[in-house]
Order: sequence, then structure tokens, then C-alpha cells
Amino acid sequence: MNHEDPKYHAWAARRKERLDGLKADLLFAKILEKDRAALANAITLIESTKLEHRKEANQLINLCIPHSGKSWRIGITGVPGVGKSTFIEAIGEKLVHEGHRIAVMAIDPSSSVSGGSILGDKTRMEKLATMDEVFIRPTASGKTLGGVAQHTRETVILCEAAGYDVILIETVGVGQSETVVHSMVDFFMLLMLSGAGDELQGIKRGIMEMADGILITKADEGNENSAQRAKRTYEGALHLFQAKESGWVPKVAPISSLQRKDLDLPLQWWENYFNQVRASGYLNFKRKNQDLQFFEESFQYQMAQFIAEDPHIRNKYAELKQRITQGTSSSYEAANELLQLILHHGKL
Repeated sequence: MNHEDPKYHAWAARRKERLDGLKADLLFAKILEKDRAALANAITLIESTKLEHRKEANQLINLCIPHSGKSWRIGITGVPGVGKSTFIEAIGEKLVHEGHRIAVMAIDPSSSVSGGSILGDKTRMEKLATMDEVFIRPTASGKTLGGVAQHTRETVILCEAAGYDVILIETVGVGQSETVVHSMVDFFMLLMLSGAGDELQGIKRGIMEMADGILITKADEGNENSAQRAKRTYEGALHLFQAKESGWVPKVAPISSLQRKDLDLPLQWWENYFNQVRASGYLNFKRKNQDLQFFEESFQYQMAQFIAEDPHIRNKYAELKQRITQGTSSSYEAANELLQLILHHGKL
């Protein structure tokens, strides 16, 4: 929407009025009652960058934290066209039929304009999108992965407080987004295609190492042999990696989401995995470490945001960078000068 368009200003005014009326205590009570509209409004609130909205959002998150943490947090990644949306729809329906409530969200740092392809996924997940037990929400992409991570992590807390016991986080983009998703989930699922030439071509070693399970998709009728060959290839590759700290041994299996074939396997993996890591205490250990990592990332992100938004600090920051490149100031000296300016600015 064009920011000069009067319709945009009217929309922005309505949005501000709605956000200003959202209060943490009222939203919290409705979230505990599993009110989907309240949950959607709460996510809109935490995505706002306005200081007054951020204060309410922080209060809401603190209220929800004691009611969170009981879900399965599942990350799902794979190259475009591998069938992530089809898999999520198929596995989501199965989870609902088994009594679960699921929330689906996406991370797509490449789509700050479009808002993320999960908006299109809603049309591809036609059955899932109509189920009362399912909540599908695009994650605001922002301009940096830091913003994406913050919004998604907080959305997870809200969804868990609203009673969703399976959280599916899909990576829509490629590259660093896999690392971001891995840092906020318990189980990381990699979807792969078979019959595409060299099965390992174009697959980063790091992504393979992060995977707790690999599904070879589109193992439909007529493609079973190719899928089995791919399974053996990936199993062989996984043996080359170090054992996981959790003690979990990554699994590989071919599936057909379209034909709803072998979808019991990933569900069995998840159930066995969570039984194992809860009993060993690893799940709590992993989540605490993720919280600490997010603290570090969030601080750096908010500091960068502060520098970008304060004109005085921003200009000084640009000047110091120029002095470093010109060789008139050392990096350490410039960093210390910027820190002193921020401290004396009364912001910290």
C-alpha cells in the first residue's frame, strides 16, 4: 500500500486506535479462554514497534510465560517446492484427529514487503485453515532476522498459553532462517526430495547436522524406489556426523503427504523424542540455553534498533564508521566513544 495514499493513512489511524485499546490484562484473560480473536490481537500488539505498545506487549508476555512451555515445538525446513505446506496440512489434520491443537507460523526474512508466503499457504492448507483446533498466522518479517526471531518466539509463548500443544514453525526463506528456527524449536525436521540427481547436492552440511529427522517427500506411487535410494543415502550421510548432545539418533523415512502414506512415522518420532528428552532433563536444559541465546540476540537487536531510531546516535554512529575506514580512529576507541555517548544520552 502506498504510504502517500489517503487510504493508507486511514488504515494506519484505525490500526493505531485498535492497538491503543489493547491491554495486557484483558488480552491475557481471553487468551487463557482460548479466544482466537484475542490471540490474533495479542500477536499484532507484540509486532508493533511503538514504545507504549511494547510495554503492554512485555507485560502480556510475562503474564503468559507461566502458562507456556508444554507444547512440542517443531521446526520444518526444506527447499522451495519440497512440499512443506502439503506436509503441514497432512500432518496437521492427523494431529487434530488425535486430539491436538496446533499453531502454524513461518519465518521468511526475505519477504519484508509481501509478508511471507504463509499468506499463500493458507489457501494451500484449505482444510487445516478451517479447523477450530488450528491457528495459522504469518510472522511479521520485519527487516532483520532479529525482528523475525523476537516476534516468532513471543508468538510461541502466546500460542502455548492459548492451549496449542503442537507448534509448527516453517522456514519459508532459505539460508540463515534455518539457523534461526533451529534456535527456537525442540525438534528440527528437514524435508528432502528424491530423484533429483545427486541427493546431497546443494544441501549444506550444517543443515543436515541440525536435523533430528529427515523426510523424503513425494514418495508417491511409482517413486518408491527412488525414495528408498534417497533414504539410504541420507542415512549414510548422517553416520558421518557427531552424536547429538540429546542422545537422540536422527531418523530418515520416505512419505507421501498427498496419499497420506507413512505419516505415522514422524508422529512416532516426535512422541519418542519428547519422551526421551523430558526423561533425561535435556528438554529443559535446551530451552534454558535457547532463552539465554535469545537474551543475547534480543539485546543486540534492540541496541541496533535504538541506534537506528535516535537521530543523534545514528549520526554519530555513521561518523565513527567513517573515521574507522579513514584510519583516524581505532575500532575500540570508536566503540567506547559510542558507548559513552549512549550512557550520557540518558538511555541506559
